[in-house]
Amino acid sequence: MKKPTVLITGALAGIGRATALAFANEGAQIVISGRREEVGEALVKELRALNVDAEFIRADVRREDEVKRLIDKTIKRFGRLDIAVNNAGTEGHPGPVTDQTAESFNEIFETNVLGVLLCMKYEMKAMQAQKSGSIINISSAYGKTGAAGASVYVASKHAVEGLTKCAALEGIPYGIRVNIVGPGPIETGMLNRFTGTAEGKASLVESVPMKRVGTPEEIANAIVFVGSDKASYMTGTSLGIDGGVLI
Repeated sequence: MKKPTVLITGALAGIGRATALAFANEGAQIVISGRREEVGEALVKELRALNVDAEFIRADVRREDEVKRLIDKTIKRFGRLDIAVNNAGTEGHPGPVTDQTAESFNEIFETNVLGVLLCMKYEMKAMQAQKSGSIINISSAYGKTGAAGASVYVASKHAVEGLTKCAALEGIPYGIRVNIVGPGPIETGMLNRFTGTAEGKASLVESVPMKRVGTPEEIANAIVFVGSDKASYMTGTSLGIDGGVLI
């Protein structure tokens, strides 16, 4: 990579944070985005200490005006957008279908699906103008299977898979690749919230063929690869990094 400009949403913790650090180690110019300004500015200082040019731009991916502003400010600051990682997401409120409401549906879909759609809309416009770019949407192993007690989250990740395939086809004439990285259980705050208890987490780990959860760094390494020219013939692909969950 020749100092690509990389944008990462949901960059302030877990996989997003690890991805920012991984791209920094590759020498990229980085824009991190999220909703917590103090945390974002602290991460920017950490990235700059690695001798990379980095900026924090606050944005809520559920709001189209803020997403447009995020992309516009990225282009104004760095002149182009080479790689976009759409990582912002929420697990919502797990529970059976019979407990779900319109509010719980909207909470998850507005971030996990609408957020991805809005980000791709403006990322692709920027990349179309420069005739190149790589977009990585973060889905989940649950984007390809079901899970009792996680119906709305699972549905949202299936939707991300479909959006990605369509955007990949639309991006080809402009030299834009659009792919998915689909993590399995990863050691993050989201996993701990989702499992709820130590016993629940242990049960989930036992269901993973590799008998462990993954690390955010393992996902970040895959994202860096998919975003790079080393994956130049890959588009519309969903790359599972899941310890064998989907075998």
